[in-house]
Amino acid sequence: MSGFFGVASKEDCVFDLFFGTDYHSHLGTRRAGMAVYSPETGFEKSIHSIENAPFRTRFSDDFNSMKGTLGIGCISDYQAQPIFLRSHHGSFAIATIGKINNADAILKNIIDRRTHFFEMQNGEINATELVAAIINQKDNFIEGIRFAQEIIDGSLSMLILTPQGIYCARDKLGRTPIVIGKKDDAYCASFESFAYLNLGYSDYKELGPGEIVVMTADGVKTLVAPGNKMKICTFLWVYYGYPSSSYEGLSVEKMRYNSGVYMAARDDAKPDFVAGIPDSGTAHAIGYANASGIPFARPFIKYTPTWPRSFMPPTQQKRNLIAKMKLIPIHDLINDKKLLLVDDSIVRGTQTRETTDFLYQSGAKEVHIRSACPPIMYGCKYLNFSRSTSEMELIARRVITRLEGCIPTAEMLEEYSTPGTEKYLKMEEEISKELHFTSLRFNRLDDMIKATGLPEENLCTYCWNGKE
Repeated sequence: MSGFFGVASKEDCVFDLFFGTDYHSHLGTRRAGMAVYSPETGFEKSIHSIENAPFRTRFSDDFNSMKGTLGIGCISDYQAQPIFLRSHHGSFAIATIGKINNADAILKNIIDRRTHFFEMQNGEINATELVAAIINQKDNFIEGIRFAQEIIDGSLSMLILTPQGIYCARDKLGRTPIVIGKKDDAYCASFESFAYLNLGYSDYKELGPGEIVVMTADGVKTLVAPGNKMKICTFLWVYYGYPSSSYEGLSVEKMRYNSGVYMAARDDAKPDFVAGIPDSGTAHAIGYANASGIPFARPFIKYTPTWPRSFMPPTQQKRNLIAKMKLIPIHDLINDKKLLLVDDSIVRGTQTRETTDFLYQSGAKEVHIRSACPPIMYGCKYLNFSRSTSEMELIARRVITRLEGCIPTAEMLEEYSTPGTEKYLKMEEEISKELHFTSLRFNRLDDMIKATGLPEENLCTYCWNGKE
């Protein structure tokens, strides 16, 4: 995943850019960058690895040296960005969020015109560089951005920094957000709506699907009006979004609380305590506890001061160990207790099993697991939410394949996705056994959608039901 932030100010923008970008640190673990423009000195750019140190540490020197009135910053799980380049559009910097499924076909078409791209160490090209090349096929930025949005299979939101202002373009189906903030002498553009509040900005507008604006210190001008069709990613509320953010007028914390309420209404478990797997499971668990009347507790605490999210060893075994080392048990709330834990999701299942085993080893009598979203059946086609390269890494798909003795068809997956069917209950039971849970229940898709309060047709639910 990635997050970005942009500022157009009458004064120096670097303070706001630095902290606004830093507030997106939960969305990326590998690379981060800032690019600024000053009428006096031109463009400056800095990119650093954040794999073993947080954004603020890596960019402290840049914070003190960079100057400009326009700037964009990005934190990413994947490619280094913003990138800076010069074309017939002039000099500009660009940062993107999204996923390009047809990159090879687009790349071949552009390379056939005798241009070139830099390869990264893994042999791939920087997806943001490809987006810039697509934009450069057209005569101006507006035509180029619309062309990129149309030909890319996947999703694409972007910020483009030019000497005249910052172009902000939301994905054509609004799969990821861009929200604009305003204060007396500046405007900002952000993935996360909370990122600018402590910097003195107030909410100005949220871009609609496919909307393109240009942002300067004097205002925000709409260049392409928003479209009518929306497919924003529901997983933003369930997991990736920060609790204090809102998308389409609905706060992440409120949606998670609502999900817990709906889960409790369909459950008959009688644990001693309800707990959330920190951090994203906590609000789900509070909603569950309040609705069920079962006390909420914290039987373990996530220790984070010296464990930045970005510190992740390359092997899965070591990552699992690190995840376990962050959890500090509180034995008075674990020993001989029946616990019900709410997790935001169960993807591979590895970390949830580690947590369950950790609680048993700490003296728990029972560990019931509740997933705040349905079983994930499909790898995401639209956003780089996971480094998983195969759907067989998904615990639900692995179990279904084992039960069926073959690669499941779409019809089989639909039956396994339907709550209450014999196959659905068998899948739930088998996952519970494999991961050592006392019991397992998944939130229903219809309840999860109700928790958002938004029309179903406005939400992307592809990873749960395969419907585009």
